[in-house]
Amino acid sequence: MLSAKEQMAKIVAAQPDDSSYDEILRELAFARMVERGLADSDARRLISNEDMGRRIRLWQS
Repeated sequence: MLSAKEQMAKIVAAQPDDSSYDEILRELAFARMVERGLADSDARRLISNEDMGRRIRLWQS
């Protein structure tokens, strides 16, 4: 398993040379969100689509 620093370096290296600072940060944040989501899924910290729909509707009101 790669260290956090190695994972970040791999993501940065995969970006096009003309990527902006914000684009690279966005890619790093996205990778972290995916990693956290997969960890939540592995730990069974899940909610149903129906529950998420209800939460979204509450946010919108």
